[in-house]
Amino acid sequence: MPDILIDLMPFIFFAVVVISLLMGFPVAFTLGGVAVLFGTLMLGPEFLSLLPLRIWGVMSNFVLIAVPMFVFMGVMFERSGIAEELLETMALIFGKIRGGLAIGVLLVGALLGASTGIVGATVVTMGVISLPVMLKRGCAKEDSTGVIAASGTLGQIIPPSIILILLGSVMNIPVGDLFMSAVIPGLILVGLYLIWVLLLNFIKPSAFPPMSDEEIAAFKKERLKRLFTAFFLPSVLIILVLGSIFMGVASPTEAAGVGALGAMGLAALRKKLNFQTISEVSKKTVTITTMALMILIGATAFSLVFRELEGDVVLTNLIMSSEISPWIFLLIVMLIIFMLGFLIDFIEIIFIVVPIVDPIFRHFGMDMLWIAILIAMNLQTSFLTPPFGFSLFYLKGVSPPEIKTTDIYKGVVPYIIIQVVALLIVVFVPALVRVL
Repeated sequence: MPDILIDLMPFIFFAVVVISLLMGFPVAFTLGGVAVLFGTLMLGPEFLSLLPLRIWGVMSNFVLIAVPMFVFMGVMFERSGIAEELLETMALIFGKIRGGLAIGVLLVGALLGASTGIVGATVVTMGVISLPVMLKRGCAKEDSTGVIAASGTLGQIIPPSIILILLGSVMNIPVGDLFMSAVIPGLILVGLYLIWVLLLNFIKPSAFPPMSDEEIAAFKKERLKRLFTAFFLPSVLIILVLGSIFMGVASPTEAAGVGALGAMGLAALRKKLNFQTISEVSKKTVTITTMALMILIGATAFSLVFRELEGDVVLTNLIMSSEISPWIFLLIVMLIIFMLGFLIDFIEIIFIVVPIVDPIFRHFGMDMLWIAILIAMNLQTSFLTPPFGFSLFYLKGVSPPEIKTTDIYKGVVPYIIIQVVALLIVVFVPALVRVL
């Protein structure tokens, strides 16, 4: 085989995977199947003996045990009604302010993100509860759907985030360090969202009208009880989970176990912990976790073949010979990840793109913790970017018939711009990820 064809083989392999994904083939089986095919043809049958060892190394990764437990915690919050009560309470606390409903939705999105890390559960819960209320009060359709979809994605940058756990596994960075580094960028994003909501109400007073005096008066009668059960107890659990990680008392896996047990305790206090609830939560947890781990197994095969074909070496040599600067390379990678977010899922991007660019960033001597946070913030936009943003699908699925897909698309545009602004802030102020 000619040398030039050998050099091109990693890129042919990569192109076949991407084309197969765009044609609609299942992600996990596409990654694994194409990898086994190319590995056998190019590296010989003995390549197959390497796969079980590599897959076993992934499956025995102690950190990944945190994934199902954080998922369990989030689904339990949703199924037990804790998330619903939290959303209603926050909306009533800020209900008298113009834009108070939207502020309540944003803050609940941040709190649920800090307790679950699951976009689907957060968006669906807030869409079912808050969207009909917002429409009933005359809130604009585009603005309402935009703030709900955007706040639901906050769980992907605010710890504990599934994105951060998977990035830590792929990039060999301690998950606890990633969690701590993501706090300030996450708060910056929440702050920018809040500024936009307040600015939008100034520009367009009809966007989020205040709640009625009757509803506020009814809430005041049971304010203390609602604040304790719906806000204080979940907040204590979140602080215990994240605080134990940040203070070094527990690993992310151990803290996830505490979170799962705590979520069951809160459900029991609400008298919602029964066999049916546990069964439903467990089935949902197994479904979500299995999907993620099957993709991880396929991605492991992909990365093994790509490196055995010396794709990382060829790409690194190509970048080095072009004398491209680290900043230009970073810009190119960020643009590629952002554009891929319009077409494919964040898990696919993590397991396909990140292993390829990781060694080049390391070769440039860049701060990998900073790079990981930039990638996480960039991946967060993939949940909002049409046409395949998952948040858009989730919200459309639970929206009233009068909400059109175009309403949701229009509503998320300002928040996509805000996410890009937040990303640029962290790009130009790298120290933000090291504050804690």
